[in-house]
Amino acid sequence: MSTSNSLLQDLRQALPHLKTQIYFKSSLTALSHAIEDLVLAGTDKPLVIANFQQERFYRQEIPRYQKIAQHADQVYVLAAPETDFGVASDPCITIPFAPDDELAQEWHLVVVGQQYSACLVCQEYASPLDSASLDQARQFKGIWTFDPQVSLQAAQLLLERILTYRPELAAKVKQAQQRYGILTEFQPQVSTSWLLEIDPRLFVNRLVTYLQASQYRLLKAYRTIGSKERKERLINAIATAIRRSLNPEEILTVTVTELGKVFSNSRCLLYRYQPGSQSQPIAYESKSPGLRSLKEEIWSLASHPLFQTTWAQSQTNSKNQSETIAIADVSQDLGLQSHPELKAQLVRWQIRACLLVPIGYQGTWLGMLELQQPEAHLWTKDDVALVEAIATQVGVALMQAQAYTNLETLNRQLVDLERIQSNLIAIVGHELRTPLSTIRVCLESLVSEPEMPLNLQQTMLQTALSDAERLRKLIQDFITLSRLEGGSMRWQLEPISLQEYLDLALSGLESQTSPRIVIELPDHLPLIQVDGEGFIEVLTKLLDNACKFTPKSGQVKISAQLLNALGNSHKTSMLKVTIADTGRGIEPNRLETIFERFYQEEGFLQRTVGGTGLGLAICRRIIDKLGGEIWAESLGKDQGSQFHFTVPVAMSIA
Repeated sequence: MSTSNSLLQDLRQALPHLKTQIYFKSSLTALSHAIEDLVLAGTDKPLVIANFQQERFYRQEIPRYQKIAQHADQVYVLAAPETDFGVASDPCITIPFAPDDELAQEWHLVVVGQQYSACLVCQEYASPLDSASLDQARQFKGIWTFDPQVSLQAAQLLLERILTYRPELAAKVKQAQQRYGILTEFQPQVSTSWLLEIDPRLFVNRLVTYLQASQYRLLKAYRTIGSKERKERLINAIATAIRRSLNPEEILTVTVTELGKVFSNSRCLLYRYQPGSQSQPIAYESKSPGLRSLKEEIWSLASHPLFQTTWAQSQTNSKNQSETIAIADVSQDLGLQSHPELKAQLVRWQIRACLLVPIGYQGTWLGMLELQQPEAHLWTKDDVALVEAIATQVGVALMQAQAYTNLETLNRQLVDLERIQSNLIAIVGHELRTPLSTIRVCLESLVSEPEMPLNLQQTMLQTALSDAERLRKLIQDFITLSRLEGGSMRWQLEPISLQEYLDLALSGLESQTSPRIVIELPDHLPLIQVDGEGFIEVLTKLLDNACKFTPKSGQVKISAQLLNALGNSHKTSMLKVTIADTGRGIEPNRLETIFERFYQEEGFLQRTVGGTGLGLAICRRIIDKLGGEIWAESLGKDQGSQFHFTVPVAMSIA
């Protein structure tokens, strides 16, 4: 059975002068608790009738109404059942009503005693969303008052509803009507002393307390929402940076900047870290104004033995994956007494609390996110979860960036390999075919024409020998470059004389086709520490190039200069050797390219001189192995060129 009219409508019909107002649920909760406290604080043993709309709202107040039942003779609780809410009489009388009853949309609390009364009757007016987080924003329309006439009328209407659902309570209801002056004909005997017995200070204090508690809960909810919003904004900012760029520098900078905004009064560090590797200077940091900067400092708490021990313990049950370490107070949580150097560092850098979160990807440790506080700080689960989520994002981003970098490098290598392969086929094919053809022609001529004049035979043999030597040098260059790049070259470093090896290299040049060679070396040059075989290879190839590209009327100049180690006795002095010519020169934009393998300034079919383009590549690799540098200078075409290289000076023995 259900009742179509709401209690609020019936009450206003009986008392037309009543004016309704709008209340939020938080206000009604405070009013209800303040009224209930009057019952708990008094000795009047009044009649209490409460309608909770739904059973779930009553379940939250069961302990409170058990106490109220100890201070009142008759306590009636109405609610629409949802689970096991049924008929009961101890300690409260429960009345389940039909879910389609208008009472399911109303909130009532009526208290009628011998000396005071209170009445709260409201109907749900607006519910923005069916969400627990917005429950306090529900709105009700109704009245609340201490007026005994209104309280008695509301009590009579509710008792009639109670009898509708539980007619077996007729005797108990009649007893309440007689005791508290509630008559069916509504002729109440209202005592003029009711309101005088209510302590207004008690009610007001209780009401303010409950209102403030509601506001505190609301403020806490707002703070939680704000904190979640900041954290979501942080994750979105980092995710956006990851999507926008594959540059690790940008991603890591955004990470520490945004994380520093969430954790105020803290220092946020991000550094690359691999167990067993050498620590690197801190490159990414954000900090509050009062803290000293750790940027460019060598710092890694993760590498300290104390933290390594902690991590080793945490890894026992984590499948060898490093876990987060949260230290609320380093002076309490760690045994710093046995690590005085770490204690001094923590004091120096104002670190009292720290949070260390490893950055990893699929078991690979990539770096560390570190938060530091100058005062003791209890890291919450939300704090740890947030930083761990960011560390996961950063780990993925770093791997993506590394994969992209590797892909770019691979693409460049493939392009270089394709170019080298094309050059190798073209150049080697040309360099091999030409001398082989010449040798074949010469030998066939000697075999087929035995009566050939002696001088012509000598010419044929000399040509064949010359091209055979050319083939030998070509093959030797390939072998030398392969050994250099494969790391199979054996180096025997020893002190040697530049003049001695220069004379040896010059003796192998063909004097009849070489330009004029000028040597300008300072007196008393120190010995140089090099591999003799490699050094003579460099001198020979550079001199051969200079002579090959310089006309016979030109000049090749060889000079040397001692470079001191800038006053640092621990650094090795270097000797710079320069081979300058007045030949065809090199375009400035190709001064670095000429050291690449198979590079030739002219196309191989248009060359005026032979060569594979391996000579300078071999020179650079040899000089690099010796610990020096090699480079070229030229003003351009037909303006000559200068090749410079440095080699270490042999250390003198005192």
